[in-house]
Amino acid sequence: MPLLVVLTEQLLAPVPGGTGRYTRELAAALAGTAPPGWDVAGVVAKHADPDAAVIPGLIGPKSLPYPRRVLSALWERGIPVWPGGDSVHAPTPFAPPSVPRGRGLVVTVHDTVPWTHPETLTRRGAAWHRRMVGRAARRASALVTPTAAVAAELARHLDADRQRSGAGTIGATGPRTHVVGEGVSDALRRPLTDEFQQRVGRKLRLPDRYVLAVGTVEPRKGIDVLIRAMAGARGPDLPLVLVGASGWGGVDPRRLAEEHGLARDRLRVLGRIEDTELSAVLRQATVLAAPSRAEGFGLPVLEAMAVGVPVVHTDVPALVEVAGGAGLVVRRGDPDTLAGALRAVASDSGRAQAMIRAGLRRAEHYDWERAARALWRIHLDAVG
Repeated sequence: MPLLVVLTEQLLAPVPGGTGRYTRELAAALAGTAPPGWDVAGVVAKHADPDAAVIPGLIGPKSLPYPRRVLSALWERGIPVWPGGDSVHAPTPFAPPSVPRGRGLVVTVHDTVPWTHPETLTRRGAAWHRRMVGRAARRASALVTPTAAVAAELARHLDADRQRSGAGTIGATGPRTHVVGEGVSDALRRPLTDEFQQRVGRKLRLPDRYVLAVGTVEPRKGIDVLIRAMAGARGPDLPLVLVGASGWGGVDPRRLAEEHGLARDRLRVLGRIEDTELSAVLRQATVLAAPSRAEGFGLPVLEAMAVGVPVVHTDVPALVEVAGGAGLVVRRGDPDTLAGALRAVASDSGRAQAMIRAGLRRAEHYDWERAARALWRIHLDAVG
């Protein structure tokens, strides 16, 4: 029986982040839409406890004989450790360096941050991503990006890298790049009872109205700009609620709030929460702020629109593409403009309602099942 292997290692990372969410949702959708005769399995590096990578509908996870650091070094050096299966989907650039004859390898590249904003990553992390994506562009069966904006940027940066190395442009020698969007999890779309909504509100001590930001707390997410906007005179007179695990870079929202004069009682830092709780936190928000400096898709923007929350986002091309005109766009790195936009939405119920209606219509364009079916077509083509 043919087998599609999904590398679910990101689910075991210290901070799975948005790519972990993508991995889980996509893998489950691939299993739910598998063509007749196909199975789907998860594969991870060697871990003492791989339970966090268990996904309903997938076989496994099967563990490879090497810990992540060793496996990463082997793949980075071009040593062909194949994870099994007739075709492999790598939801991140953590992928085998070559493809056996008759097999397929499809790699998702989420963004071009290692090229455009390397300062928002560790030096080693940026270099690793550029090497692994460059190799995938030469040897994988296909690349996948979540937006057309990333596909266009990626092509430019890969060609520039190859020209600097004297290898010419990728042109016809590289794999095809496919744009496949993301979706909204069932846990977020599912209606909530008033009782549950109130219970979550009490547990997390949510204000009645608030500005919400969702995402791993790291430099490129622009939390520093958002806090400056909320502390300024032009910002809305509302609390700020932050959802997301702490990532690298030492971004401390509480310290930033103190530096910029945002009162302590106007900041709630919730950290990482479960999807059912996130659904409640999203639905109660007055407005979602997406102040990112760089993104490949911006899943919180889509999720907020899908549950009827107006969105203010920066002019990052991927966010503009995903929101499709349903959000209010502001310049990156500009706290004053962000403050004014948040106040405009929070204080004008008519404008907010129009944005909510536009966001709900826009969110209908994105669906995990639709994404999975598109990826199955790519994998079946890869294995002939």
